[in-house]
Amino acid sequence: MQQYLTLRTPASLIHRGLRFAAKSATALTLCAVLLTPVPGAAQGLFSPAITVDDSVITYYELEQRARFMGVLRVPGDLMKAARKELINDRLKLAAMAEAGIEPSEEEITAGMTELAGRANLSLNEFLSALQESGVDPETVRDFSRVGLGWRDLVGARFLSRARPTEAEIDRAMGQAGSGSVQVLLSELILPINEQNAAQVEDLARQVSQLRSYDSFSAAASQYSAAQSRERGGQLNWMPITKLPPQLQEVVLALSPGEVTDPLPLQGAVALFQMRDLREVTGRAQRYAAIDYAAYYLPGGRSAETLAKAQGIISQTDTCDDLYGVAKGQDPSVLDRVSLPPAEIDRDIAIELAKLDPGETSTAVTRKNGNTLVLLRLCGRTAELGEGESRETVANALTAQRVDSLSESYLEQLRADAQIKEK
Repeated sequence: MQQYLTLRTPASLIHRGLRFAAKSATALTLCAVLLTPVPGAAQGLFSPAITVDDSVITYYELEQRARFMGVLRVPGDLMKAARKELINDRLKLAAMAEAGIEPSEEEITAGMTELAGRANLSLNEFLSALQESGVDPETVRDFSRVGLGWRDLVGARFLSRARPTEAEIDRAMGQAGSGSVQVLLSELILPINEQNAAQVEDLARQVSQLRSYDSFSAAASQYSAAQSRERGGQLNWMPITKLPPQLQEVVLALSPGEVTDPLPLQGAVALFQMRDLREVTGRAQRYAAIDYAAYYLPGGRSAETLAKAQGIISQTDTCDDLYGVAKGQDPSVLDRVSLPPAEIDRDIAIELAKLDPGETSTAVTRKNGNTLVLLRLCGRTAELGEGESRETVANALTAQRVDSLSESYLEQLRADAQIKEK
């Protein structure tokens, strides 16, 4: 629980909007913002575009927020998104005022500085880069002010209600034999080699900034090497214990819609988007060892090699069948391995987590992408283990509940407000 509270102290500024913007700011030097004229701008940039109860949103504010979102590589219709965000901001400011919450100038400046630091820039460098794209410093200040104040408001209003009980943590961890945590993820696996490294790293940074499910799905469909690309990268519900141990805490720290930072693998980069998290009945199984086979095909992800791999998959059913495929070849073309989950290479462990015994993946490569790995799960050896820490599970449950409660509260504020759009 302490970790969750620490993440939401003013010093770290991990409000969901700030966190997204901070990650997105790394793309500042890569972006050029192209905006269509603001509707109604001919009436004057400072004339009212929207009223929210007694508060006015001007065309100038709409243009500024749209430009800011464009620099942060927010996908979709920027003007539509800017309208929604600014309306939400007015609702949040009114709620903050009613609760007597107002971030100090020092806190706001610290928030802006933290935002700049996520882009490896000083505050002055950050604001200068934004100004080159037509974004005024006051726009960033307003963004930081609302984010900080809203975080403090929802923390004060919902944190005590969101904290899980010891029994709930037990259920989520499966210790009481009655429940466990499952996650609903989307994935994008980008093959990388010496020739495409710069382009892949740039694309991975852009994808890591996404918050839209549709945008992540579109990127996965277009770029991912994983078989899930046919479903827009969407995976099925998965017990958290099936993921590699080194990935479990990374995933549990995500809020719905958030994307991991690019995760380096051998010959690839992986990104995961959290779509949902739930507690379910039934103890989550943990594993002492994972048994798998890896058959290596020269040619990397060429069409010819992928076709050959599919031919092998269609002609075999079990791991033992691969011995027949490898017969007469150098023994190094086939590995049959049984290892504890923590000792398996992360890229292989990620693929195995998605497979049932006998199923196969062709998403992994070796030798700088020049060798395709036909990976087949042979089986899993169960054990009863401690699993992820109580603190990690408590943090994830608390963050999920605060997020849900704050979204419901914002919807209630919207329903009660008088909103008039030009």
